[in-house]
Amino acid sequence: MIGDRWGVTDEEVRRHYGCDDLVPDPTLEAWRGVSVRATPAAVWARVRQVRLAPYSYDLVDNLGRRSPRDLREVPEPRVGDPFTHALGRPQGRVLAVVSGRELTATITGAHLSYAVLAGAGTPARCRLVLKVVARTSRWLAPAVSVGDLVMARKQLLTLKRLAEADERG
Repeated sequence: MIGDRWGVTDEEVRRHYGCDDLVPDPTLEAWRGVSVRATPAAVWARVRQVRLAPYSYDLVDNLGRRSPRDLREVPEPRVGDPFTHALGRPQGRVLAVVSGRELTATITGAHLSYAVLAGAGTPARCRLVLKVVARTSRWLAPAVSVGDLVMARKQLLTLKRLAEADERG
């Protein structure tokens, strides 16, 4: 499908994610990933901050309010917590958490998992991979995939840049 893969390896595509257990026979499966020159703990701290704001195109999905750039003390997500804050209010819901490794949530009919993968075998110290699954019209799935690619790419690159800056101190 158009836009279903960006920045991920075949191994990351084959990997099992928490969202895989939540949507039987998805019509949309999409993977996005970035290498991060920061520790898994630094990347996880930024993944936790997605609960504050979307970290994508703030003009589009955060009513023009800039997602926080400073690292804040955000508690570990818990099942049932809001997934993020966008458009001026809480959005989505946290469905599962493996602390420091994976956050699975649902928002606007999609289920997604953010995985922090250590030891990527590159100059980076870890990988941040996002998988999105959904059941939607087969005709609509390619458009949803491309739209998600644009937003998720921006989000992952922003989280990468912030985690790397945190690591540099």
